[in-house]
Amino acid sequence: MAPAPAPNLFETATSLCGRQWVLNTVDNRLVEDLSRQAGVNDVLARVLAARGVTLDTVHDFLHPTLKTLMPDPSTLAGMDQAVERLVVAINSKEKIGVFGDYDVDGATSSAVLRRFFRSIGIDPVMYIPDRMKEGYGPNTPALLALAEQGVKIVITVDCGISAYEPLKAAKEAGLDVIVADHHKADPVLPVAAAVVNPNRLDDTSKQGHLAAVGVTFLLLVALNRALRVTGWYRDNNIAEPDLRQLLDIVALGTVADVVPLIGLNRAFVIQGLSVLARGANVGLAAMRKVAAIDVEPSAYHLGFIYGPRVNAGGRVGQADLGMRILSTDDPDEAAALAVRLDDYNRARQDIEAAVLAEAIEQVETRNSDDPVLFAMGASWHPGVIGIVASRLKDRYGRPACVVALDGGMAKGSGRSVKGVDLGKAVLAARDVGLLFNGGGHAMAAGFTVEEAKLSAFVEFMTKHVVAQMKAGVSSIAHPIDGVLSVNAVTTEFAQMLGELAPYGSGNDEPRFAVVDADVGKADIVGSGHVRCFLTGRTGGRLKAIAFRSADSDLGVGLLNARGRSLHLTGTIRVETWQGRANAQLIIDDAIFAA
Repeated sequence: MAPAPAPNLFETATSLCGRQWVLNTVDNRLVEDLSRQAGVNDVLARVLAARGVTLDTVHDFLHPTLKTLMPDPSTLAGMDQAVERLVVAINSKEKIGVFGDYDVDGATSSAVLRRFFRSIGIDPVMYIPDRMKEGYGPNTPALLALAEQGVKIVITVDCGISAYEPLKAAKEAGLDVIVADHHKADPVLPVAAAVVNPNRLDDTSKQGHLAAVGVTFLLLVALNRALRVTGWYRDNNIAEPDLRQLLDIVALGTVADVVPLIGLNRAFVIQGLSVLARGANVGLAAMRKVAAIDVEPSAYHLGFIYGPRVNAGGRVGQADLGMRILSTDDPDEAAALAVRLDDYNRARQDIEAAVLAEAIEQVETRNSDDPVLFAMGASWHPGVIGIVASRLKDRYGRPACVVALDGGMAKGSGRSVKGVDLGKAVLAARDVGLLFNGGGHAMAAGFTVEEAKLSAFVEFMTKHVVAQMKAGVSSIAHPIDGVLSVNAVTTEFAQMLGELAPYGSGNDEPRFAVVDADVGKADIVGSGHVRCFLTGRTGGRLKAIAFRSADSDLGVGLLNARGRSLHLTGTIRVETWQGRANAQLIIDDAIFAA
C-alpha cells in the first residue's frame, strides 16, 4: 500500500483550524530496521519510529506484559517504609483509612485499596472530599475527623504530595499518613510516615509516567509480597488475593488520567482490558449495560464512556459514587449507582455545553492567538472546567486554562499540548507566590488563585509557556504520520493500525493526511457532529466524521464542500455496524485543495 505523494499542505493560513501541518520526522534507517529486522509493516514502522520506539523496545511496545515491564516495587522511593508501616497496622489490627481524590484516578486508586483490604478481612474507612465544599486534596478537618473515628493510619491516593499543613496537623493528632501520589513533588516533602511518588526528586525508579492508580497498584504488590513472605496469609488462614483481577480498575484510571501510555502503563491497559472483557467487576458491568456498549471495550471506552461516568459524581453529584461503584460486589447496588452516575453525566454534559459556549466566545473575541488560552466566568461550575479546558485545547491546539470565579477566589483547571509542561508552569507560579494552591503534571494542572492576582498569574503563565516553546515547538503544530489517498484507507489498513493501541498521551493515535478527497454528502448528526462520505480522485470511498464541529470553521467547511476537493487530517479507525467492519476517518482539520 503506497502512500500518496505529499502535496504542499503545510501552510497554516490555509487550514480551517488555523494549524500548521507538520510531517513527523523520523530516522529512515530506524524505519528500515524496524521493517526488515522486526518484521513490522512499513507504515507502522514509520509511526513507531516517530514515537521513539527502537529495535530494543519494539517487542515490549507491541506486546507489553506485566512479566517483562513490572518493576520491583521497592525501587520506588518510600515504598518499603510504607509497606513496613502497613504490615504493623494489619498485624496490630489498627483501623486503616483511605483519603482519595474525587476524579477517576482518585476513585480507581481508592477502589483497588478497598477491594484489596476487604479481600483480606479489613474494612477500611473511606473518605472522598466534596469538590465544592472542600476542594482538592487532604484538609485538616477531614483528617482530624478520621482520627476521631479511631483511624490510626491513612493512605492518601492521587493527592497529598503538597498537603503540608494538613499532614502536619494529622501527625500532631497522632495520625500516620502514607502518601501514594504521582503529581510533581517539591524538594521538601510533607510530613508523613511514607511518601510513595515516582515523581519525587530523589526517586530513581523511572516510573514517573504512572497514574496514581498505577502507584497504588505497586503499593499493593509490595504489601501483598510482604504479607506472603511473613506468613500472614498462612497464619490467618486467608487466601492470597489475585491482584490481576484489579487491573480493569487500574486500566480505567490510567487511561482516564491521560498519563503517557508507555512502558508499564501499556501493560496495565492491555491486561486490564482483558479483565474488563470478562465482566467480573459488577460496577463496570453495570456501567457497560447503562451505556449500551455492545462491542468489546477498548481504551476509547475507558476514556470516553466509563471515565466520564465515574467522574460525574465528583463533578456535579456525590463525590464517593465513583469509588463505590468500582468497589461494590452487590449487583443491585451497582445497577442503582450506574443509573445515578449516568444521570449525573447527562447533567454534567448540559452544564459543560453552556460553559463551553461562553468560553469559546471569550476566546474568539479576545485571545484566540495567545500562546496559552484563558477563559473565566463567575457562574461556571468548577466540576466542568477541566473538561472545558480540554475542549478548548483540542479546538485551538494550544494549552488552555478555564477559571471559575467565586467570591474573590478563582479555581482553575488547565490542559496542555505536547511540548508544554503545564504542571511545571503552575508549580513555578505557586513558588513565586501567585497561587493559593496548585499542582499537576505535564498535560494537566489545577490551581487556586485570588482574583486580585489573576492578571499577574495569566501574564506569568504566558511568559512561562513562551519560554518552554523557545526550542521551536509550535503549540499549533499539527503532527502527521503519513499522507494517503482515499483508496489507501481500507478496513485492512485500519485493522493494522490497531496493533499500535492503546493510544493516549505519549502514544498519540496515528494521524494521517488524506488528500484529494471529494465530499459526496455531508450532514449533521448527533450532538453537532458532521458526517460525510468521501471519494478519491484515484478511486475509493470512505466514511468520515468530525465530532462536535457543526458550529466551527471545520464543520462549516465540510458542510459546504460539495464540488470542491479537500485535504483532510485525522485518525483512522475500524467502525463496526451490524456486525460489519469498515474503515472510518475521524476528521480533525481540513484544507481546501487548490
